[in-house]
Amino acid sequence: MDNPVLVEVSRGTLVESRHRGAVAVVDADGAAVLMLGDVDRPVFPRSAVKALQALPMVEAGAPERFGFAEAELAIAAASHGGEPMHVAVVARMLARIGLDRTALACGAHWPSNQAAAHALARAGLTPTALHNNCSGKHAGFLALAVAAGVDPGGYVEPQHPVQRDVKAALESLAGTAAAACAVDGCSVPTWALPLSGLARAFARFATGRDLGPVRAAAAARIRAACLRRPELVAGSGRFCTRMMAALGERVFIKGGAEGVMCAALPQQGLGIAIKCDDGGGRAAEVVAAAAIARLLPEPEAALAGFVRPPLRNWNGLTVGRIAPTAALSRPG
Repeated sequence: MDNPVLVEVSRGTLVESRHRGAVAVVDADGAAVLMLGDVDRPVFPRSAVKALQALPMVEAGAPERFGFAEAELAIAAASHGGEPMHVAVVARMLARIGLDRTALACGAHWPSNQAAAHALARAGLTPTALHNNCSGKHAGFLALAVAAGVDPGGYVEPQHPVQRDVKAALESLAGTAAAACAVDGCSVPTWALPLSGLARAFARFATGRDLGPVRAAAAARIRAACLRRPELVAGSGRFCTRMMAALGERVFIKGGAEGVMCAALPQQGLGIAIKCDDGGGRAAEVVAAAAIARLLPEPEAALAGFVRPPLRNWNGLTVGRIAPTAALSRPG
Protein backbone atom coordinates (compact mmCIF):
# COMPACT_ATOMS: atom_id res chain seq x y z
CA MET A 1 0.00 0.00 0.00
CA ASP A 2 1.07 3.58 -0.62
CA ASN A 3 1.62 5.55 2.55
CA PRO A 4 -0.24 8.86 2.81
CA VAL A 5 1.36 12.26 2.48
CA LEU A 6 1.87 13.39 6.07
CA VAL A 7 3.93 16.56 5.62
CA GLU A 8 4.00 19.29 2.99
CA VAL A 9 6.79 21.81 2.57
CA SER A 10 5.67 25.13 1.09
CA ARG A 11 7.78 27.89 -0.38
CA GLY A 12 5.81 31.06 -0.95
CA THR A 13 2.31 30.01 -1.97
CA LEU A 14 3.24 26.67 -3.56
CA VAL A 15 3.85 23.22 -2.10
CA GLU A 16 7.42 22.40 -3.04
CA SER A 17 7.89 18.97 -1.43
CA ARG A 18 5.78 16.23 0.10
CA HIS A 19 6.76 13.54 2.59
CA ARG A 20 4.90 10.24 2.79
CA GLY A 21 5.02 8.00 5.82
CA ALA A 22 3.27 5.84 8.37
CA VAL A 23 2.23 6.41 11.98
CA ALA A 24 1.15 3.98 14.67
CA VAL A 25 -0.28 5.00 18.04
CA VAL A 26 -1.32 2.19 20.37
CA ASP A 27 -1.82 1.49 24.04
CA ALA A 28 0.10 -1.06 26.09
CA ASP A 29 -2.31 -3.82 25.05
CA GLY A 30 -1.71 -3.05 21.39
CA ALA A 31 -5.13 -1.47 20.84
CA ALA A 32 -4.98 1.03 17.99
CA VAL A 33 -5.61 4.69 18.67
CA LEU A 34 -4.30 6.04 15.35
CA MET A 35 -3.02 4.12 12.34
CA LEU A 36 -1.91 5.84 9.15
CA GLY A 37 -0.21 4.00 6.33
CA ASP A 38 1.45 0.58 6.44
CA VAL A 39 2.16 0.08 10.13
CA ASP A 40 2.83 -3.64 9.78
CA ARG A 41 5.84 -3.36 7.48
CA PRO A 42 9.06 -4.02 9.45
CA VAL A 43 11.38 -1.03 9.73
CA PHE A 44 14.78 -0.58 11.32
CA PRO A 45 14.17 1.67 14.34
CA ARG A 46 17.81 2.74 14.48
CA SER A 47 18.55 5.11 17.38
CA ALA A 48 14.91 5.65 18.27
CA VAL A 49 15.03 2.62 20.60
CA LYS A 50 18.12 3.53 22.61
CA ALA A 51 16.11 3.91 25.82
CA LEU A 52 14.81 0.35 25.35
CA GLN A 53 18.31 -0.91 24.57
CA ALA A 54 19.44 0.49 27.94
CA LEU A 55 16.91 -1.57 29.91
CA PRO A 56 19.11 -4.70 30.36
CA MET A 57 21.95 -2.54 31.69
CA VAL A 58 19.74 -1.06 34.40
CA GLU A 59 18.14 -4.42 35.18
CA ALA A 60 21.60 -5.95 35.69
CA GLY A 61 22.31 -3.48 38.49
CA ALA A 62 25.01 -1.54 36.64
CA PRO A 63 23.88 1.87 38.01
CA GLU A 64 24.28 0.69 41.59
CA ARG A 65 27.55 -1.09 40.97
CA PHE A 66 29.20 1.79 39.10
CA GLY A 67 27.51 4.74 40.75
CA PHE A 68 25.57 5.88 37.70
CA ALA A 69 23.15 8.74 38.30
CA GLU A 70 20.59 10.45 36.04
CA ALA A 71 23.25 11.86 33.72
CA GLU A 72 24.68 8.43 32.93
CA LEU A 73 21.24 6.90 32.33
CA ALA A 74 20.22 9.76 30.04
CA ILE A 75 23.42 9.55 27.99
CA ALA A 76 22.97 5.78 27.61
CA ALA A 77 19.69 6.55 25.81
CA ALA A 78 21.12 9.45 23.81
CA SER A 79 22.00 10.43 20.28
CA HIS A 80 24.07 13.32 21.54
CA GLY A 81 25.69 16.19 19.70
CA GLY A 82 29.23 15.61 20.93
CA GLU A 83 29.20 18.70 23.13
CA PRO A 84 31.66 18.85 26.05
CA MET A 85 28.89 17.96 28.52
CA HIS A 86 28.14 14.79 26.55
CA VAL A 87 31.76 13.72 26.16
CA ALA A 88 32.42 14.28 29.87
CA VAL A 89 29.56 12.03 30.98
CA VAL A 90 30.57 9.19 28.65
CA ALA A 91 34.20 9.44 29.75
CA ARG A 92 33.07 9.29 33.38
CA MET A 93 30.95 6.21 32.69
CA LEU A 94 33.88 4.39 31.13
CA ALA A 95 36.20 5.32 33.98
CA ARG A 96 33.75 3.93 36.52
CA ILE A 97 33.49 0.70 34.55
CA GLY A 98 37.28 0.46 34.52
CA LEU A 99 37.62 1.04 30.77
CA ASP A 100 38.53 3.91 28.47
CA ARG A 101 37.54 5.18 25.04
CA THR A 102 39.53 2.47 23.28
CA ALA A 103 36.86 0.00 24.42
CA LEU A 104 34.20 1.80 22.38
CA ALA A 105 33.43 0.07 19.08
CA CYS A 106 31.19 2.82 17.68
CA GLY A 107 33.80 4.62 15.58
CA ALA A 108 34.55 8.33 15.57
CA HIS A 109 32.89 11.24 13.79
CA TRP A 110 32.86 15.00 14.18
CA PRO A 111 30.30 16.33 16.66
CA SER A 112 26.98 17.19 15.05
CA ASN A 113 26.94 20.27 17.27
CA GLN A 114 28.73 22.86 15.14
CA ALA A 115 30.14 24.82 18.07
CA ALA A 116 31.67 21.65 19.53
CA ALA A 117 33.09 20.64 16.15
CA HIS A 118 34.59 24.09 15.56
CA ALA A 119 36.12 24.11 19.05
CA LEU A 120 37.82 20.78 18.36
CA ALA A 121 39.16 22.01 15.04
CA ARG A 122 40.43 25.29 16.51
CA ALA A 123 42.30 23.31 19.15
CA GLY A 124 43.95 21.23 16.44
CA LEU A 125 42.21 18.08 17.65
CA THR A 126 40.33 15.34 15.86
CA PRO A 127 37.23 13.58 17.17
CA THR A 128 37.41 10.30 19.05
CA ALA A 129 34.81 7.63 19.69
CA LEU A 130 33.66 9.71 22.67
CA HIS A 131 32.25 12.26 20.21
CA ASN A 132 30.21 9.64 18.38
CA ASN A 133 26.52 10.34 18.96
CA CYS A 134 26.12 6.72 20.10
CA SER A 135 29.02 6.64 22.57
CA GLY A 136 26.69 6.78 25.58
CA LYS A 137 24.73 3.76 24.37
CA HIS A 138 27.97 1.88 23.81
CA ALA A 139 29.19 2.80 27.30
CA GLY A 140 25.92 1.37 28.60
CA PHE A 141 26.50 -1.87 26.68
CA LEU A 142 29.99 -2.13 28.17
CA ALA A 143 28.58 -1.52 31.64
CA LEU A 144 26.08 -4.33 31.09
CA ALA A 145 28.85 -6.71 30.04
CA VAL A 146 31.03 -5.94 33.05
CA ALA A 147 28.08 -6.05 35.47
CA ALA A 148 26.98 -9.39 34.05
CA GLY A 149 30.50 -10.81 34.30
CA VAL A 150 30.93 -11.46 30.58
CA ASP A 151 33.82 -10.50 28.34
CA PRO A 152 33.04 -7.08 26.82
CA GLY A 153 35.10 -7.95 23.75
CA GLY A 154 32.91 -8.19 20.66
CA TYR A 155 29.97 -6.62 22.48
CA VAL A 156 28.59 -5.28 19.16
CA GLU A 157 28.19 -8.75 17.63
CA PRO A 158 24.62 -10.10 17.37
CA GLN A 159 25.52 -13.30 19.27
CA HIS A 160 27.27 -11.53 22.14
CA PRO A 161 25.34 -11.89 25.43
CA VAL A 162 24.82 -8.10 25.54
CA GLN A 163 23.12 -7.99 22.16
CA ARG A 164 21.12 -11.13 22.86
CA ASP A 165 19.74 -9.43 25.99
CA VAL A 166 18.97 -6.27 24.04
CA LYS A 167 17.17 -8.18 21.28
CA ALA A 168 15.12 -10.11 23.83
CA ALA A 169 14.10 -6.87 25.55
CA LEU A 170 13.03 -5.24 22.28
CA GLU A 171 11.00 -8.26 21.17
CA SER A 172 9.39 -8.64 24.58
CA LEU A 173 8.24 -5.02 24.71
CA ALA A 174 7.08 -5.01 21.09
CA GLY A 175 5.24 -8.30 21.48
CA THR A 176 6.66 -9.65 18.24
CA ALA A 177 9.82 -11.25 16.89
CA ALA A 178 12.29 -9.18 14.91
CA ALA A 179 11.87 -9.67 11.16
CA ALA A 180 15.46 -8.95 10.17
CA CYS A 181 18.83 -7.84 11.49
CA ALA A 182 21.26 -5.36 9.96
CA VAL A 183 24.22 -3.31 11.14
CA ASP A 184 23.55 0.17 12.48
CA GLY A 185 25.75 3.19 11.83
CA CYS A 186 27.60 2.59 15.10
CA SER A 187 28.14 -1.12 14.31
CA VAL A 188 25.60 -2.64 16.73
CA PRO A 189 22.73 -4.79 15.42
CA THR A 190 19.52 -3.02 14.48
CA TRP A 191 16.47 -5.27 14.56
CA ALA A 192 13.54 -4.66 12.20
CA LEU A 193 10.12 -4.41 13.85
CA PRO A 194 6.73 -3.19 12.61
CA LEU A 195 5.64 0.29 13.61
CA SER A 196 2.67 -1.21 15.46
CA GLY A 197 5.06 -3.26 17.58
CA LEU A 198 7.38 -0.33 18.18
CA ALA A 199 4.46 1.80 19.30
CA ARG A 200 3.37 -0.93 21.69
CA ALA A 201 6.91 -1.15 23.05
CA PHE A 202 6.86 2.55 23.86
CA ALA A 203 3.40 2.35 25.41
CA ARG A 204 4.75 -0.34 27.73
CA PHE A 205 7.87 1.74 28.34
CA ALA A 206 5.54 4.61 29.29
CA THR A 207 3.37 2.61 31.66
CA GLY A 208 5.32 -0.45 32.83
CA ARG A 209 2.33 -2.55 31.76
CA ASP A 210 3.14 -6.29 31.47
CA LEU A 211 6.85 -5.69 32.05
CA GLY A 212 7.24 -7.24 35.49
CA PRO A 213 8.43 -5.23 38.48
CA VAL A 214 12.15 -5.16 37.67
CA ARG A 215 11.77 -4.08 34.05
CA ALA A 216 8.98 -1.65 34.88
CA ALA A 217 11.19 0.02 37.48
CA ALA A 218 14.08 0.18 35.01
CA ALA A 219 11.85 1.78 32.37
CA ALA A 220 10.58 4.39 34.83
CA ARG A 221 14.12 5.14 35.94
CA ILE A 222 15.44 5.65 32.40
CA ARG A 223 12.43 7.72 31.38
CA ALA A 224 12.76 9.95 34.43
CA ALA A 225 16.47 10.46 33.84
CA CYS A 226 15.90 11.50 30.24
CA LEU A 227 13.08 13.87 31.14
CA ARG A 228 15.15 15.52 33.86
CA ARG A 229 18.25 15.74 31.68
CA PRO A 230 16.88 16.25 28.14
CA GLU A 231 19.97 18.23 27.14
CA LEU A 232 21.95 15.00 27.32
CA VAL A 233 19.53 12.98 25.18
CA ALA A 234 20.14 15.13 22.08
CA GLY A 235 21.73 18.50 22.77
CA SER A 236 21.56 22.25 22.41
CA GLY A 237 18.80 23.31 20.05
CA ARG A 238 17.93 19.73 19.04
CA PHE A 239 14.31 18.67 18.47
CA CYS A 240 14.02 15.89 21.08
CA THR A 241 15.69 17.97 23.77
CA ARG A 242 13.44 20.95 23.04
CA MET A 243 10.28 18.84 22.99
CA MET A 244 10.99 17.19 26.33
CA ALA A 245 12.03 20.49 27.89
CA ALA A 246 8.77 22.05 26.71
CA LEU A 247 6.43 19.22 27.75
CA GLY A 248 8.21 17.77 30.78
CA GLU A 249 6.83 14.52 32.14
CA ARG A 250 4.08 14.35 29.52
CA VAL A 251 6.32 13.14 26.70
CA PHE A 252 9.43 11.05 26.17
CA ILE A 253 10.62 11.25 22.57
CA LYS A 254 13.58 9.86 20.67
CA GLY A 255 14.49 10.03 17.01
CA GLY A 256 16.47 7.67 14.83
CA ALA A 257 18.12 7.85 11.44
CA GLU A 258 16.17 7.59 8.18
CA GLY A 259 13.03 9.34 9.33
CA VAL A 260 12.17 7.25 12.39
CA MET A 261 10.70 8.76 15.54
CA CYS A 262 9.25 7.07 18.63
CA ALA A 263 7.56 8.57 21.67
CA ALA A 264 5.90 7.60 24.93
CA LEU A 265 3.02 9.49 26.52
CA PRO A 266 2.92 8.25 30.14
CA GLN A 267 -0.24 10.11 31.19
CA GLN A 268 -2.21 8.78 28.23
CA GLY A 269 -0.53 5.35 28.37
CA LEU A 270 0.28 5.53 24.67
CA GLY A 271 3.22 4.80 22.42
CA ILE A 272 3.94 6.40 19.04
CA ALA A 273 6.10 5.10 16.18
CA ILE A 274 6.73 6.98 12.93
CA LYS A 275 8.60 6.22 9.73
CA CYS A 276 8.94 8.67 6.84
CA ASP A 277 9.37 6.90 3.52
CA ASP A 278 12.12 9.18 2.24
CA GLY A 279 14.09 9.10 5.49
CA GLY A 280 13.45 12.80 6.07
CA GLY A 281 14.20 13.84 9.62
CA ARG A 282 12.49 17.22 9.20
CA ALA A 283 9.27 15.41 8.29
CA ALA A 284 9.51 12.92 11.16
CA GLU A 285 9.82 15.79 13.63
CA VAL A 286 6.71 17.53 12.31
CA VAL A 287 4.73 14.27 12.23
CA ALA A 288 5.72 13.54 15.82
CA ALA A 289 4.80 17.03 17.02
CA ALA A 290 1.45 16.92 15.20
CA ALA A 291 0.61 13.48 16.56
CA ILE A 292 1.48 14.52 20.10
CA ALA A 293 -0.55 17.72 19.77
CA ARG A 294 -3.49 15.60 18.59
CA LEU A 295 -3.19 13.17 21.50
CA LEU A 296 -2.67 15.54 24.42
CA PRO A 297 -5.89 16.41 26.29
CA GLU A 298 -5.80 20.00 25.03
CA PRO A 299 -3.79 21.59 22.21
CA GLU A 300 -0.53 22.94 23.53
CA ALA A 301 0.52 26.45 22.55
CA ALA A 302 4.08 25.36 23.28
CA LEU A 303 3.86 22.93 20.36
CA ALA A 304 2.95 25.46 17.67
CA GLY A 305 6.55 26.03 16.61
CA PHE A 306 7.16 22.28 16.43
CA VAL A 307 4.02 21.42 14.46
CA ARG A 308 4.44 24.14 11.80
CA PRO A 309 8.07 25.24 11.85
CA PRO A 310 8.99 28.08 9.50
CA LEU A 311 11.18 27.46 6.49
CA ARG A 312 13.96 30.04 6.59
CA ASN A 313 16.75 30.95 4.19
CA TRP A 314 20.37 31.75 5.04
CA ASN A 315 19.46 35.35 5.90
CA GLY A 316 16.92 34.17 8.44
CA LEU A 317 13.97 35.24 6.31
CA THR A 318 10.83 33.12 6.55
CA VAL A 319 10.23 31.86 3.02
CA GLY A 320 7.75 29.06 3.67
CA ARG A 321 6.67 26.47 6.17
CA ILE A 322 6.80 22.77 6.97
CA ALA A 323 3.34 21.57 8.00
CA PRO A 324 1.36 18.38 8.65
CA THR A 325 -1.46 17.44 6.30
CA ALA A 326 -5.08 17.00 7.29
CA ALA A 327 -4.42 13.30 7.95
CA LEU A 328 -2.78 14.31 11.23
CA SER A 329 -5.38 16.86 12.33
CA ARG A 330 -7.17 16.52 15.64
CA PRO A 331 -10.66 15.05 15.07
CA GLY A 332 -13.55 17.47 15.37
